[in-house]
Amino acid sequence: MESSEEDPTAELADLRARAERIGDLCRSAGVTIALGESCTGGLVGHLVTEVPGASAYLRGGVVAYADAAKEAFLDVPSGTLSEHGAVSAQVALAMAAGARERFGADVGVAVTGISGPSGGSAQKPVGLTYVAVADASGSAVRRFVWQGDRSANKRASARATLDLLIERLSAAS
Repeated sequence: MESSEEDPTAELADLRARAERIGDLCRSAGVTIALGESCTGGLVGHLVTEVPGASAYLRGGVVAYADAAKEAFLDVPSGTLSEHGAVSAQVALAMAAGARERFGADVGVAVTGISGPSGGSAQKPVGLTYVAVADASGSAVRRFVWQGDRSANKRASARATLDLLIERLSAAS
């Protein structure tokens, strides 16, 4: 979905509907969640907390933009960061596991990426994003490359994070 073609009101309603679905799934299964965000800057947490009663299942979240914050607050190993870079499947997985552990939640979800317009390279282009989830049954990660501007890439990353969480919660119920 390109932001220039998307109705902002419809997009916001769509993202909120996803957050409401997460709330329904968490409440029905008695599951708690925790968030680790980088490129979305807290957008996922904002969307989840737009749903009344989110405190029943959201244990907390961390916006870890700098590598040092990823290490300190989400327990991402410095070796993982130096070997793979902050925007990698390995770091996304470590962020999800770290959020889950730090907040004592049943499920941790994380997102890291390059929103743009700068910061990309041939190996890691602007729009590259990894979304990961971790729970008692294991972990999963997804890779995306968005083509929008910074704001559109952040919204697409938040949507992908919510979608992976919905998928994981649905499979568990």
